[in-house]
Amino acid sequence: MAGGIELFNLHGKRALITGSSQGIGFALAKGLAEAGAEIILNGRDANKLSAAAEELKKAGAQVYELAFDATDGAAVRSAIDGFEAEQGSIDILINNAGMQHRTPLEDFPEDKFELLLKTNITSVFLVGKYVANHMIKRGAGKIINIASVQTALARPGIAPYTATKGAVGNLTKGMATDWAKHGLQCNAIAPGYFDTPLNAALVADPAFSDWLSKRTPAGRWGNVDELVGAAIFLSSSASSFVNGHTLFVDGGITASL
Repeated sequence: MAGGIELFNLHGKRALITGSSQGIGFALAKGLAEAGAEIILNGRDANKLSAAAEELKKAGAQVYELAFDATDGAAVRSAIDGFEAEQGSIDILINNAGMQHRTPLEDFPEDKFELLLKTNITSVFLVGKYVANHMIKRGAGKIINIASVQTALARPGIAPYTATKGAVGNLTKGMATDWAKHGLQCNAIAPGYFDTPLNAALVADPAFSDWLSKRTPAGRWGNVDELVGAAIFLSSSASSFVNGHTLFVDGGITASL
């Protein structure tokens, strides 16, 4: 087994990142490419996907585009099975696709609740299951689910989102429990507050940013590039005995009152 920095080398590995045309997903795709991995970008908007792919290719990355709806089981299975048959193995999966909707719980629309469930947790189950079916046959694979600081904490106005991210944390434990014996490592990364399109409304709110800087020991918003190290660690042989773990990358917000 390799030692030192070679433990983090991703050359020869292929990584699928859902929801990777922008934000955290794109940052992770770029970071894993720089560590040597081939990248499979995923999203529903083919134009945004192509633009993201071109940016990665200009930096020298080997990139594939795989457009499918991560909440549609038939579409997920067709895309994953088709890619494995035509292009080769998916060695790393990062379940990043997600959405947010902010409304007080007593007024929360039922259709938005159902959409949050589908987008934030059903997609993790579906893509995880169909990718794992191939990983299990090979006896190896890395699955990383993007959880949230809301996996451990709640904040007013986003109770259903908090519920979905709590579920991501526990589904990650379940994946590890079922699939570790097949050689898979299944873990989660729980970002704190990062400057992303999903958080654009909060970033633009001076009062919220002031609250966040006081609430977070690091005293600031996170930069999406600061998630890359955790993703490389959990994607590489450096984490060969790490399973069912949720790694919080949050500037210390879950560590303090």
